[in-house]
Amino acid sequence: MTEDAEVEVNLSPTPGSEQQAPHFLRDVIFHGKFKLLKALTPEENTQCQHGLYFQDGQRRVDYVLTYPVKKPGGGRSCRHSAHLLTENAVARSLRRGPQGRDERLRHHQAQRGKGSTSAVADVELGCPGETVNGHEDHKAFRREEFEGKLRDMGLELEKDEDAKIPGVGFVKIHAPWNILCREAELMKLKMPTKKVYEVKQSSGVMEKISSLVSKALEPLHPHVEELHFNLSQFYGKKWTLVIRDTDDCFLQLLYEEWANYGVFYKYQPIGLVRKYFGEKIGLYFAWLGLYTQMLIPASLVGVIVFLYGCATVDDNIPSMEICHPKNNITMCPLCDRVCSYWKLSTACGTARASHLFDNPATVFFSIFMALWAAMFMEHWKRRQMRLNYEWDLTGFEDEEVSGDHPRAEYEFRVMQKSMCKDQKSQHKVEKLTFQDRLPAYMTNIVMMLLMIGVTFAIVFGVILYRISTKAALHMSSNPITRNHVQLTVKTTAAIINLVVILILDEVYGAVARWLTVLEVPKTDKSFEERLIFKTFILKFFNAFTPIIYIAFFRGRLVGRPGSYLYVFESYRMEECTHGGCLMELCIQLSITMLGKQLIQNNLFEIGVPKLKKLIRYVRSKQGTFQEEERQKKLMRYETDHFLEPFAGLTPEYMEMIIQFGFVTLFVASFPLAPLFALLNNIIEIRLDAKKFVAELRRPVAARAKDIGIWYNILRGVAKVAVIINAFVISFTSDFIPRMVYQYMYSPDGSMHGFVNHTLSYFNVSHFQDGKETMDPLQLGYPVEICRYKDYREPPWSATPYEISKEFWAVLAVRLAFVIVFQNVVLLMNDIVDWLIPDIPKDISLQMHKEKILLVDLFMKEEQGKVHILESRVTTGGKEKCSRKPSYCDSTV
Repeated sequence: MTEDAEVEVNLSPTPGSEQQAPHFLRDVIFHGKFKLLKALTPEENTQCQHGLYFQDGQRRVDYVLTYPVKKPGGGRSCRHSAHLLTENAVARSLRRGPQGRDERLRHHQAQRGKGSTSAVADVELGCPGETVNGHEDHKAFRREEFEGKLRDMGLELEKDEDAKIPGVGFVKIHAPWNILCREAELMKLKMPTKKVYEVKQSSGVMEKISSLVSKALEPLHPHVEELHFNLSQFYGKKWTLVIRDTDDCFLQLLYEEWANYGVFYKYQPIGLVRKYFGEKIGLYFAWLGLYTQMLIPASLVGVIVFLYGCATVDDNIPSMEICHPKNNITMCPLCDRVCSYWKLSTACGTARASHLFDNPATVFFSIFMALWAAMFMEHWKRRQMRLNYEWDLTGFEDEEVSGDHPRAEYEFRVMQKSMCKDQKSQHKVEKLTFQDRLPAYMTNIVMMLLMIGVTFAIVFGVILYRISTKAALHMSSNPITRNHVQLTVKTTAAIINLVVILILDEVYGAVARWLTVLEVPKTDKSFEERLIFKTFILKFFNAFTPIIYIAFFRGRLVGRPGSYLYVFESYRMEECTHGGCLMELCIQLSITMLGKQLIQNNLFEIGVPKLKKLIRYVRSKQGTFQEEERQKKLMRYETDHFLEPFAGLTPEYMEMIIQFGFVTLFVASFPLAPLFALLNNIIEIRLDAKKFVAELRRPVAARAKDIGIWYNILRGVAKVAVIINAFVISFTSDFIPRMVYQYMYSPDGSMHGFVNHTLSYFNVSHFQDGKETMDPLQLGYPVEICRYKDYREPPWSATPYEISKEFWAVLAVRLAFVIVFQNVVLLMNDIVDWLIPDIPKDISLQMHKEKILLVDLFMKEEQGKVHILESRVTTGGKEKCSRKPSYCDSTV
């Protein structure tokens, strides 16, 4: 409800202590925990001049409302406006000192009884006597009505008439202590009890190791002292605690120990983040911190796999055969007409580079990453449960469901529907049915399919770019250009894909929000979940469609020499190089991942808020102030007005979920992805922290028990990653063909002859008319037979160019590997899920002890009630005996 809460208390009440400096106890029930705060001294009361307090210097500003102020016009009386504003019980008391609500209401009624219709000096109306138009009158009246309802809830308001920002008005709100207590009762916030159970740690070997690890990691913890103490101190007579106001201290600590790039190696002060921003934001940063920590072992294993590929590249027999100087295998042209025959030895560099990512270690790494994802999910469940216990959120689920109130837009649509019904029928419409939302659902389906179709169309356009650019570069007279055709085309196409992805991400975000608004979800939670689902689907297709095409479709829809597959009857479908499409997949992954992280996640997050802040500052006409006005120091809330409003955590989660997809989905082709993600997240944590502390307005603290639908999305991505990696290893890499050749076709059980085994023969005289090369003598001799990568029968066989039996053998092994890999890894994930409990042992013991404590408390309370009833009955019987002794004697 509030961001900061203050209540005036007197620690040493004595007669005649009215002149004593007031003390403020702040946030005593904030999230169910106690905090030690400091009393305001007379010197600190000067902070009211900076907008932290009301004009009386005692009531703390907990919340600030802002609204646009129109310049008053002329030629119209303001009596109507004054009448509307005086109808509200709050309007006349916003700029007064602290008084009781009843006193202000009585004063307001007295003013109404006198029939006062004098003009009102207000921020919206300018100075007394000036006029505004009818629309502004209505807005001002509605605003006053809203403020009146806030006042009816017990909040205290005060308007700022001396705002230095033209066109903006401010309303300061203070929440009294009794209102906070009432809301705490309604929210069922837990308070600590006198009796505290502590679970004693055993002195085993694991505990000693854990203690040593904790001491070793002590320098990595932030220098933030958590404020923990026993509530029994509050009930004792020797209460000598110093109450301090630590709101600004919190912000300074967060800036120094959290939003600072110099402390990137330290843990985050999650407890402090939660106290200042609320549980929902605290859970996000806790999840991000755990995800970053879990990336450390994944990065180390990925680097080891990459180094293994570097160390074994000189011993790789297939690449050695390709790079051998005596290798005189002539390959068929890569394109029609302008391309000529080429030697396989020219692909030596590509073959060696492919081995860095296509080696037996990548299979192990794929299995490791699948188990890593399962471990990450289990670890987060335990971490989340620990935070739920520490933050008193273990019983928050029922409150969360009961607190899901309908959105204003939903109630407005229901009201419209009710008004359209026949007034004679007394049927009350309480909700929107499926038929009411059917047009919105149909629009959602059509627009989602259209946006996905746009993504496919752009990918197809990039394919045409690669085909045409490759043919154009082969026609170049520059030999350097012709020698680097493949690298140039791959890199530029990947950059084009990156730019398109960045642009479409912004478009798809706006489209997803518009489609969600059309559905008119009932609650904010439903609205957020539907928005997240649509945004994730669109951005997932946007980011991964080009990668999926390269991994599973490129080079498989080509045809063969003499019978190629063409697009628009002129563009021949592109094929992979001899090293396979895995190298191209690695290039696409690296450029897309690094580009999104550097440009979208970092530069945009730094530049866009600063740019919006500058635009908001210019629009406020702050630059038109005179020099003496410019030198005046703005109030705290006036300075914060130029900050960017908090837009929710959806963009923050979304970029991390997409990154999680890059790390897990195609990790078999890019083992360095976890390392790049780790380096990005180390900066991302501090960047997000700096944005929340210095670039955004402080968001309203919101309670949350978990990360919501994001956890289900993470689990879904982890499951899909197992299947995709199985297909990448089977169909994109040469792992399965190598294994099949080594154990089925190799004469000596080695890899010698593997390259020749994977190449088919083609008679150049069988080229279609007009498709043969224009320079058949580029190699210096006529070519009669060229080779191409495929499993097909030679031209001299009985079935020339038909698929050979080796192809079917390799295909069968590939499908078998997918099935075995998928089921084994998923089974291992289930075993990990079963072995690791969701609740840590110490937390479960603490919860069990607390249940025992509650049972004992209830039993003692019931026993006390029974004892009181028995004593009353006994006392009543004695009184009757004293009044009627004859009756008592007869009964004896």
